[in-house]
Amino acid sequence: MLVTCEEMRRIESEAFSRGVSAEHLMEEAGLGIARIVRQFHSRPGTCIAYCGKGNNGGDALVALRHLRRWGWNVTVELAYPAEHLAELPRKHLLALDLSSREDFGGPLVLLDGLLGTGVSGEPRPEVATAIRRMNSLRLSQNAWVLAIDIPSGLNGDTGEPAAACVQADLTATIGAPKRGLTADAATNHVGRLALIPLHDLEIERAEMPRLSTPEELKYWLPPRAFDTHKGMCGRVGILAGSHGMTGAARLASAAAVAAGAGLVTVYAHADIQPVLATSCVPEVMVKQVASFREVLDEPMNVLAVGPGLGRAFDSDILALVREWPHPMVVDADALNAVAQDVSLLKACRGPRLLTPHPGEMERLFPQAGRSRMDWFRAFTSRHPVTLLLKGARTIIGDAGTCYYNSTGNPGMASGGMGDVLTGTCAALAGQLDGDLLKSAVLGAWVCGRAGELGAEAPFSSPEKLSARMVIELLGAAFSQLRTGY
Repeated sequence: MLVTCEEMRRIESEAFSRGVSAEHLMEEAGLGIARIVRQFHSRPGTCIAYCGKGNNGGDALVALRHLRRWGWNVTVELAYPAEHLAELPRKHLLALDLSSREDFGGPLVLLDGLLGTGVSGEPRPEVATAIRRMNSLRLSQNAWVLAIDIPSGLNGDTGEPAAACVQADLTATIGAPKRGLTADAATNHVGRLALIPLHDLEIERAEMPRLSTPEELKYWLPPRAFDTHKGMCGRVGILAGSHGMTGAARLASAAAVAAGAGLVTVYAHADIQPVLATSCVPEVMVKQVASFREVLDEPMNVLAVGPGLGRAFDSDILALVREWPHPMVVDADALNAVAQDVSLLKACRGPRLLTPHPGEMERLFPQAGRSRMDWFRAFTSRHPVTLLLKGARTIIGDAGTCYYNSTGNPGMASGGMGDVLTGTCAALAGQLDGDLLKSAVLGAWVCGRAGELGAEAPFSSPEKLSARMVIELLGAAFSQLRTGY
C-alpha cells in the first residue's frame, strides 16, 4: 500500500498509543538499513551517515552501529551541532564507536538521514550544503547513496524535488512506501526502491497501488510437490524470431526454461527453423509451421507471442491474439500488430498479458500528457487485460489491482531484456494455473533481481550486464525471493 505522509504519521501515532516505542521502531528500521547495505555490499568498507535533527538521523546511527559490528569503518556528518539533535538520535550518537579502523579499500556508502517526510519545501542552508556534498561524492568518488525513507529534498506526497535534493542509488522506505516515491519526477532521485517493514505498525492492505516485495511474493510460488512432473509445470509455446532477429526467440525460450517451464516449444517458419533448431538451448523444441494459425491446434497451456517477429505476419498474429483460448503474453511486434485495432482486446477468447515499453504503449494508446500511472489506469480501465508497462519503475496490474516493481537497474537498458521477461512471464503462467497478474509481478521482480545480481557480481558492472547474464541468474533470483535475501 502506498501512503501519504499524513497517513504514515497517523499509523505511527496509533502504534505509539498501543505502547509501541519510537526507540523500538528506530532499532528495527536501523537494522533493516544495515542489512540492505550488506546485501548490496558484502565486502565491508566505509559508511558515512549524514544526519539531520530528527529520527531519520537516528535510523542512520542505528544502522552504523550494526555496520560497525560487521567490520565497517563508520563516521557521522551532522548538519547541525550535536546538541540540536532530538533525544533518540543524540542517545545513539553518544553510544556509537567512531574509532577508525584500517581501510582495506572497500565501498564508500553514504546514508541520507537528513530529512524525513515531515519536511517539505526547500531545505535549510545547512541541509542543502550536506545534500550537495553527498551528490558530489556520488559523482566524484563513486559513492553509493542510500536514502532513508525518502531522499532529502523530495516531497513525499507529490514526488517533486527541491532545488537541493539527494540523488540516491537506493531508497529504503520505512513501514510503507510513500506516494511521492513512485512519481515520474522522483525516479532519478529515488533510484532502486526497497521496503523495510515495521511489524508493529498496522497498515491496511489496499488493492492499488502496491509495491512488490519478497515478503508478499514468496507465497505466490510455493515449493513444488515431490511427485511433480513436467506436464504439471506448463507447456509453453513461443512465437518469436525472424531473419536477423532469431536471438529474440533464443532468449525468450531460454528464459522460459530457466524460469521453470515444464516444456518449451518455439514455432517457426521454414526459413529460420533450421537456425533455431541448432541454436536454441537443447531443452527447447523447435517446430516448423507453414502458418502461425496452426498453433491454435497445439496442446500448449500458455503462448508468448511477438519478440523479433517482424510485421510480415500481422494477420496471423491478430487471429491468434483473438482466438487463442488460453493465457497469452503479447509483446513486441505482436503489440505493434494489435495497435492497428486495439478493440480486438475486448474480443479475445482467453486472458492476455501485454508487456509494452513506452514506445509500444504510445502506439497502443497515446499518452496525451498523462503521468505513467494515469496512462496505466486509463488503459486498463478500458481494456480487459493485464498490463506490464515497462520502465525504470515498471507498473503491473489490471483494472482492479496495481503493483510497482521494486527491482532492476540501469544496466538492464539493453537489447534482449524484454525477450527474457516475456519468456519468464510465460513460464510462470504455466506454473500458476494461468494467473497472468501474479506471473507478471513475479516475472518483473525476478528478472529485475537477476539484473541486480549480474551488475553487482565480481568483475561485472551495469555496462557489462546482458540478457544472457539475466537468464543465468534467474535461479539465484528465485532463491532469494523465497528466502527474502
